[in-house]
Amino acid sequence: MNEVSHNARVLSADLLRGRLSVRVTAADASPEALFGFAERRNPKRAFLFVSKVLGRHIPVAPSVMQSSFESLAKKIPSDLPGPVLFIGMAETAVGLGAGVHRAYSKGRDDTLYWVSTRHPVGTELFARFEEEHSHASAHLLHMPIDPEQRELLMSARSVVLVDDEASTGNTFINLLSALQEAGLSQVERVVTVTLTDWSEGAVARRIGSHAESVSLMSGSFQFDEDPEAPMPEMPEVGTVAAGEWPLVPSTDWGRLGVTQHMDTLAPDFRAASGERILVIGTSEYVWRPFLLAERLEKQGAQVHFGSTTRSPIALGHAIGHALSFSDNYGLGIPNFIYNVAPGQYDRVIICCETPVQSVDPRLVETLQAEVISDGQ
Repeated sequence: MNEVSHNARVLSADLLRGRLSVRVTAADASPEALFGFAERRNPKRAFLFVSKVLGRHIPVAPSVMQSSFESLAKKIPSDLPGPVLFIGMAETAVGLGAGVHRAYSKGRDDTLYWVSTRHPVGTELFARFEEEHSHASAHLLHMPIDPEQRELLMSARSVVLVDDEASTGNTFINLLSALQEAGLSQVERVVTVTLTDWSEGAVARRIGSHAESVSLMSGSFQFDEDPEAPMPEMPEVGTVAAGEWPLVPSTDWGRLGVTQHMDTLAPDFRAASGERILVIGTSEYVWRPFLLAERLEKQGAQVHFGSTTRSPIALGHAIGHALSFSDNYGLGIPNFIYNVAPGQYDRVIICCETPVQSVDPRLVETLQAEVISDGQ
């Protein structure tokens, strides 16, 4: 596999199924600092842009993640008519959306953060939409239970859609259509927020000038697929169901809407100065673990944050190491963690919204990890 080449503002990589090239037209930092390439184990789409500031496939210091939250929030117009509804896209952008919402909402009391999910909570559904190219295409949106949050949702005049990257803009279009069909018809402004945006203004072209896009990097991409390349076998990870360890609405964070960001996970946890710590979120449960990681970093530890995922990715390019294990929701599907090898850290902390015993003991043993549960 060839190394990524960088010539002026064009980057490219030779993948097993073809050549991926991007042309960067605007960026807040060097392309190498923001993302790398990888290859999906997915017949529907061969390539993946792997963020180096997201804290998902590559562990990142919480302070670096926070900087990207702040940078994106500053790009969002401050005069959006309220209420303002923020939606983070499962599973990859759940934490990103929360961070951007937290940064943007300082000084405003008319914003709501809400996440799409592949994990049914057992409460009323508001809408469903598709991410066609994904390894798990279905997204669910649950109706908030809290009356005030429900009112914020149903009266939203601005919608901010957050994802890690945009390639074609189709998923945003699908989500906006689903929101309108479900009754959100009074929206005046739409903002899409991504770390990297290769869609060339696709959302605004499709729905009109009331939509705009902000990102840390934008440009265009081209993938020249090799028609002779063999198709990969993708593991079955598209399950949308309650597993052996069903979620409890009373302890849920994000799927039913939130307005505040409270650091409540393991409040007595302490870190030693200089201690190398990896905090791992699980699937869509990343924001409370991130707040814990942020707190430990402020205590003086050398902290990185990463997360497990159901996304099957091949080794190579931005993916240097991979571990596979059973999911902690009892769905019977494989999960993965990337770029985390045994022995890299003094302590590894796995955080989950399911009971401690739901975490695959093979993962705990391999990483010599401790598990913190927010579940019942």
